[in-house]
Amino acid sequence: MRSALARKPLRVLFATFLAGVLATSCGGGYTTSAASNPQPAAAQLSVSPSAMNFGSMLVGNSQHQTGTLKAAGSSIKVSSASWSGSGYSLSGITFPTTIPAGSSVPFTVTFTPQASGSATGQISFLSNAPGSPTVVKLNGSASLSTQHSVDLSWNASSSQVAGYNVYRGVQSGGPYTKLNSALIGGVSFTDGSVQSGATYYYAATSVDSSNVESGYSNVATATIP
Repeated sequence: MRSALARKPLRVLFATFLAGVLATSCGGGYTTSAASNPQPAAAQLSVSPSAMNFGSMLVGNSQHQTGTLKAAGSSIKVSSASWSGSGYSLSGITFPTTIPAGSSVPFTVTFTPQASGSATGQISFLSNAPGSPTVVKLNGSASLSTQHSVDLSWNASSSQVAGYNVYRGVQSGGPYTKLNSALIGGVSFTDGSVQSGATYYYAATSVDSSNVESGYSNVATATIP
């Protein structure tokens, strides 16, 4: 009887102790593993700026803006890019490209509008980062330049002439530059090569059949708005 009673507590204690060891070992092992092997930071690809505004431009002109792609957490492979919107193009970056964590690569966006009006678009960078593609919004507008011209006319010479020449200067006293490449047979001429905001001074001469040219006529002034 003593021998049997002596063994029972040992079995109970052993089972209880063993259960406690297993529970502690399981919990402690999980905690230790997490502390010694932290999970790597998630890869992230960011773009700066996230939007580009090119403002208002003249049709046919170009404007460039630069941006950067930056990798965080781990290296990121950018496989390609696509873009939309009339007049926009992407340059300065080759594909595929791998950006190390903490590093960045530049790129250039060019806006060359071919028609008047507003133009919106976007660039999408495709990569192995979560949330791909990474997008840059694009916005701009364009207008047609106003073409000005100056219509000139004069009285016909009282003598026999072969034709006339028209001269233009940017100062009232000259110097003057001849605008026509061949003699003008009539008594009018249109100067279509003027610029907004400028003031021009015009004079005419007559040329006879012996190719003798007269002096300048009185000077006419034209200010372009």
